[in-house]
Amino acid sequence: MDIIAEIGKSKLYTFHSHTQFCDGHAPMETMARAAVSEGFTHYGFSPHSPVPIASPCNMKAEDTDAYLAEVERIKGLFGDRCRFYAGMEIDYLGPEWGPAHPYFREQPLDFRIGSVHFIPTQDGVPTDIDGHFERFSERVQADFHGDIDYVVDTFFGQSLAMVEAGGFDIIGHLDKVGLNASLYAPGIEGSSFYQSRLNRLLDAVAEAGVIVELNTKAFEEHGRMFPAAASLRKLMERGTKVIVNSDAHRPERVNASRLQGLAMVEKIKGSLGR
Repeated sequence: MDIIAEIGKSKLYTFHSHTQFCDGHAPMETMARAAVSEGFTHYGFSPHSPVPIASPCNMKAEDTDAYLAEVERIKGLFGDRCRFYAGMEIDYLGPEWGPAHPYFREQPLDFRIGSVHFIPTQDGVPTDIDGHFERFSERVQADFHGDIDYVVDTFFGQSLAMVEAGGFDIIGHLDKVGLNASLYAPGIEGSSFYQSRLNRLLDAVAEAGVIVELNTKAFEEHGRMFPAAASLRKLMERGTKVIVNSDAHRPERVNASRLQGLAMVEKIKGSLGR
């Protein structure tokens, strides 16, 4: 699906949201009602994909059919007011599991988001590094032997491998590790170590031609989006297509900080003369 063509010039959309099928905090119908109430014209559901490891945040493979059926039911309820899409946020775990895996190619999805939430420890154990800083900090200490450089290097390495493998339309929160890494080791994002790995990923994303989401989920609490403004500008200079997603887990958050995100995109476009 050509998402950019679908939304046209509409600014009332999001293609990243979570519900009862993963770690969301409301049923799909409740989220759909919130989208309609906000006047959205396009709304994509994107549960965290099934993964072959234990994870309380990811949907179960046996629930996939029920999820897809619920999208169809939602379309029947609200399709005259908003277009709804069946997507999935697919975790990249390595060559053995990610958006390019045949399992996901065979699913009748309208779009696919490729994201990295898990990275392997030094012992090769997939470990979730997403979420609040307290949990992140505990895992860096307990699971990664306090080696924040390893965590950052591996996050960007996994992200680069995911982009090279393909199989997705949108890359999700591509520099999200930067928030928690900066809280753990202030100044790390400005280091040549961090920037070299980030820039390598930005180049690969631009070359691959995937859509980049400007993820607004953390803006209200932390005053930043993913990717950060400087990285977003680099991507837009290279002609990368951008959409603004709320990554909502609650109905009251379906449009959270998207106006600020859209303004950021327009400001960069203006400075580039587009």
